[in-house]
Amino acid sequence: MCNLYNLTTNQQAIRDIVGVMSDSLGNLEPSLDVYPDRPAPVIRNTQGGRELASLTWGMPTPPQFLKALDAPDTGVTNIRNTASPHWRPWLGIAHRCIVPATAFSEYGARPDPVTKRKPLHWFALKETRPLFFFAGIWTPWQGTRGSIRTPRTGDHELFAFLTCEPNAVVGRVHPKAMPVILTQASEIETWLTADWPEARRLQRPLDDDALIEVE
Repeated sequence: MCNLYNLTTNQQAIRDIVGVMSDSLGNLEPSLDVYPDRPAPVIRNTQGGRELASLTWGMPTPPQFLKALDAPDTGVTNIRNTASPHWRPWLGIAHRCIVPATAFSEYGARPDPVTKRKPLHWFALKETRPLFFFAGIWTPWQGTRGSIRTPRTGDHELFAFLTCEPNAVVGRVHPKAMPVILTQASEIETWLTADWPEARRLQRPLDDDALIEVE
């Protein structure tokens, strides 16, 4: 499960690739590590065209997995089962988004013998870490986020991205899943504009030779 990714780029590069019509992001940090339940850049469809905006990472958790109905929701960052009735309302064009990134991480299965911690492995398209996009969904949501100690009650805009079977590169480290990654302009267009039967074909692993492990 990917619960940390990095974005090292500038806003203009994102806008140029995706054809952003409006930008409500503010100033993007030169290098941003994104953790669950934290804000991050997302490109989504709006009535005025594509918008680059800041949303919170973690879609609403299915009620059956909440510890208590009145407990803060920390969100679901990675979505695999798109056949679930919980996710189905957000699979249409109005709720699809793409999430810019330049690298993502997965924990290895075996703890380090010295630190006793699982090592963190990073993956990118190349050593130079060019820009790519996760295939995501988003929604407005009202409720309590955060933790019991630091709850945030109110209106939120949330996102998460899809996962799939891992390719061989990621599978050596994390055999359960990898994020759905879009690298071509045609894939971005399909995800943001196509009907679900066509768009869902993009829920597949990146080719083995299109991804490397980086330091």
